[in-house]
Amino acid sequence: MPYLLIVDDDEDFASTTATVLRKEGYDVQVELDIESAVKSMESKPPDLAILDVMFPENASAGFELARSMRHKSGKLKNIPILMLTAINTKFPLGFGPKDIDESWMPVTEFLEKPVDFDVLREKVAKLLSSNSADD
Repeated sequence: MPYLLIVDDDEDFASTTATVLRKEGYDVQVELDIESAVKSMESKPPDLAILDVMFPENASAGFELARSMRHKSGKLKNIPILMLTAINTKFPLGFGPKDIDESWMPVTEFLEKPVDFDVLREKVAKLLSSNSADD
């Protein structure tokens, strides 16, 4: 059973997302802050990380976590990352899949909130099957 880690400070959203994904048969852990997420990933690396961007302590913490996973951690660098965020609602800068970049936004996929859960389920399944094909 694939293990997913959701990192989002919006507890209601994270919990709802976790429920939707658990119904698909995934083992899902929710972490509400970056520090807890890092500890969780170090002890049990997920098969897929679903990251928000903005956190109360740092509006770009999700970007920074993604860069840390890719560039500073041997055991986390190949984990697919789905960036799931409302950053464009707060800062209308038009972030999206076109901005995926190995150095600045090294994520595998990008989805905006509010999310269509059917689209989320499809993206998660695709990311997990692509990653298992790479193994």
